[in-house]
Amino acid sequence: MKLITIAGTPSAGKTVVTLHLIKQLAKDGKQSAAVKFDTLSTTDDQIYRERLGIPAIQGLSDYLCPDHYFVSNLEEACKWGKAQKADYLFIETAGLCYRCAPHVTDIPAITIIDNLGGMEAPRKMGPALTLADVVVVTKSDLVSQAEKEVFAHRISQVNPAARVVHVNGLTGTGALHLKRICDTWSDADELEGLKLRYSMPASICSYCTGETRIGRRFQSGNVEKLLLEENAA
Repeated sequence: MKLITIAGTPSAGKTVVTLHLIKQLAKDGKQSAAVKFDTLSTTDDQIYRERLGIPAIQGLSDYLCPDHYFVSNLEEACKWGKAQKADYLFIETAGLCYRCAPHVTDIPAITIIDNLGGMEAPRKMGPALTLADVVVVTKSDLVSQAEKEVFAHRISQVNPAARVVHVNGLTGTGALHLKRICDTWSDADELEGLKLRYSMPASICSYCTGETRIGRRFQSGNVEKLLLEENAA
């Protein structure tokens, strides 16, 4: 079974791109399954089941960091995918924190970003983009050719090793190219012992444990403060 992680910005088109990719794989007789990790609610697993008829489940982190929750449950998700006899298991993560990078060494990683986020967006995304194997750009049909090319160049500046693929979320154009890249990836072996490509933020503070009040006297644990003097300088 091939395991592929899908990360990206909110509303960039992670689910839509994955739907088009799965359709292309189905033409080759490949069976796919999907796991959607999110925070409070999602209907994406239902979309996978209803539109494509594939096995799909969801995992909601609730009060936990969604990417920490994802990593803590990745082995269980993989075990479920194998039980479905899937050729491909797509793990779609929550599009929230750009500091986190839910990409794992030796596991193919796709990050999706849309062309409407601004020219500085690739530089702001952090490890989720800079450590991806493939960066899929959506909504390119809504900008000029020059903007499309400059945006792709900005991606290549922060992640020279990544392959940049443009996919139209409405028509699916570009999904075949993405599918051919996926064909070259190897099956996943045991996950135990593999490492994240980048460490996740670690902070145990009063707000992590349920505090809701604002103010220094309610704050404890790992707390960082603004350096106002340096900012003024």
